[in-house]
Amino acid sequence: MNLLIINGSPRKKGLISQMLDIMQAEAERLWVGNETSGMQRGNKVQMVYTNDLSIKPCMGCMACRTKEKCVLGEDESQRVLKMIREADAIIMGAPCYWGNIPGQMKLLFDRIVYGMMRDTPRFPEPLMKGKKCILLSACTTPWPWNIWFKQSRGAIRAMREICHYSGFKIVATIERGGTVMHPQLSEKDKQKCRKAIKKIL
Repeated sequence: MNLLIINGSPRKKGLISQMLDIMQAEAERLWVGNETSGMQRGNKVQMVYTNDLSIKPCMGCMACRTKEKCVLGEDESQRVLKMIREADAIIMGAPCYWGNIPGQMKLLFDRIVYGMMRDTPRFPEPLMKGKKCILLSACTTPWPWNIWFKQSRGAIRAMREICHYSGFKIVATIERGGTVMHPQLSEKDKQKCRKAIKKIL
């Protein structure tokens, strides 16, 4: 099992990062560190922080749709695309920015769209079919308004859009509202993260 975690939060100690750290630790406990699990050697769990990536902005030239590669020079977007291709499953986590994902995370997926789906005369062809995915988001808006006002739900929707057209099977979503009033993860939050990991085994 090769798991890739894409952390779209600029805060490495924020709630999104804490939740993803829990999921990474649980995955490593279940797949990598457990010699009696029967898993083969080579299982790995990797995490990418989108804010650490040096990526040039997409120019919207659409050339990648026909060339199946970006016309801009090589940068870290291609490295992440290679990691996504090699992964059996991915986890995407992002805080809510204006009812959406942060700009740096969107920039990553804007630049690698050609590797995620292929244009055809009728409907886009998903290139990541067979891979599983977990999505998670958090926002300051308290529950249930984070759902009703499409705050954390908006960020989940944006990531779901990427996964849908790429062919990922979403096996779990986690939304956490009210991060200002409740800045610490509850035991229930932690359990949700650990439980979700088992769905991509």
